[in-house]
Amino acid sequence: MGVKPSSRGCFGWFVVAIILALVIGAIVYTVKKKSEKSEGPAPIPGPPGATDKKYADALKIATQFFDIQKSGELVDNKISWRGNSALKDGSQAKLDLSKGMYDAGDHMKFGLPMAFTATVLSWAILEYGDQMDAVNQLTPAKGSLKWITDYLINAHPEANVLYIQVGDPNTDHGCWDRPEKITKERPLTQVNTSFPGTDVAAETAAAMASASLVFKSDSAYSSTLLRHAKELFTFADKYRVLYSESIPEVATYYNSTGYGDELLWAASWLYHATGDKSYLQYVTGQNGKLFAQWGSPTWFSWDNKLAGAQVLLSRLTFLGNKDTSNSNLEMYRKTAEAVMCGLIPDSPTATKSRTDGGLIWVSEWNALQHPVASAFLACLYSDYMLSSGTAKLSCNGDSYKPSDLRKFAKSQADYVLGNNPMKMSYLVGYGEKYPQYVHHRGASIPADATTGCKDGWKWLERTEPNPNVATGALVGGPFLNETFVSNDRNNSMQVEPSTYNSALIVGLLSGLVTTSSVVQSFT
Repeated sequence: MGVKPSSRGCFGWFVVAIILALVIGAIVYTVKKKSEKSEGPAPIPGPPGATDKKYADALKIATQFFDIQKSGELVDNKISWRGNSALKDGSQAKLDLSKGMYDAGDHMKFGLPMAFTATVLSWAILEYGDQMDAVNQLTPAKGSLKWITDYLINAHPEANVLYIQVGDPNTDHGCWDRPEKITKERPLTQVNTSFPGTDVAAETAAAMASASLVFKSDSAYSSTLLRHAKELFTFADKYRVLYSESIPEVATYYNSTGYGDELLWAASWLYHATGDKSYLQYVTGQNGKLFAQWGSPTWFSWDNKLAGAQVLLSRLTFLGNKDTSNSNLEMYRKTAEAVMCGLIPDSPTATKSRTDGGLIWVSEWNALQHPVASAFLACLYSDYMLSSGTAKLSCNGDSYKPSDLRKFAKSQADYVLGNNPMKMSYLVGYGEKYPQYVHHRGASIPADATTGCKDGWKWLERTEPNPNVATGALVGGPFLNETFVSNDRNNSMQVEPSTYNSALIVGLLSGLVTTSSVVQSFT
């Protein structure tokens, strides 16, 4: 009679196999972790290497929007449908305020976002000028920056007087016409000791100080910019008032939520421009304690410069000398690290402010400002790490490399350029599919049209695409659910571009065009 085989032997071998697999897995995991911990920093990059064609092509397109936005008597104009405009701006105050740039799809010159545009563009040139130059975009970028700084110099005729707006937004937005056909009066708005504006004066100081570094080869122009920057910073710091409190009507469009960030931002740039330790003491002393919000990550934007100041000051801890070593400067770096950790998608502290497609999403209006600004900062921080031989960024115990920050920055740029659910580029002129109904007066009206303030509204309402392409415009972008209504010119929330968005996307693309070591010092 046969004996029934027992299943116990098979079961025992099964248990042994599981235990062995777990042991091997644990060993592999431990070895991997030890290897990661012992891994040194990535090689420090040298001069610009091979360029990435995608980002190079996009950068060449993005810089063109500055030409579209220029006011005044145009020089070497490359935009066929643009011409001279606003030539009399500032004349009632015996000033030449004809230059500068229009803010968005309108014809307003708003000082706060225009100055921010100049500061960001300066920063991009200082960090990535060699990379811009590798694709022949450095000269156009510097030309666009100077178009703004020429205006800012003229807008600051006295130490404590700064003209911060040209045009009446109610009147301007009551017209739909080409800038070349402006007929309405263009009133001027200023801040002064009776009606101060710390935020706008300090941002303008930051713009002047950063630009003084860009133009240091022209010593006279650089010195002029630096003199204006110092005067404006002193004015801003002495008369501490929000400009929207002094002039309530400005709050409708660019209502600043604080001035402490601009003071720290301006002082940081003045330290870089001058090496004067009093500016470093300003940001690391009592003013830092008052305004820096150490340990609390924020979003970088035209309104809030804290994250930008934190990254800029972190630069000193990565690449500075022993004179810049102090505990409060390290607090800026720790806060910048917290910002970076919030951006890396798989970080323990990753922000949940994202679309399903991975785009940073903070605001319904002009949604692309925050992801592009965040990606620009991530690109900078990654390059600071690489250039200083810093191997790791720690986020609540998990380690990340500079390449993780660069990967995030590329993900945001790629989303903008068409890797999104709409399969659409939000950078006008890039790719095969991009917005055709941009909310932009000049782009929507044929250059040879005879039209005035009121009869131009038909061009806003027409159902055909714009006759002129607003090349390089970065539009507002998608909603949180990643939808985008592209065929409605009235949808200003999504299809209106802004000049400061262009500064941010130019900065980001310049950082991604190729890889090179950032300069040790701007001076």
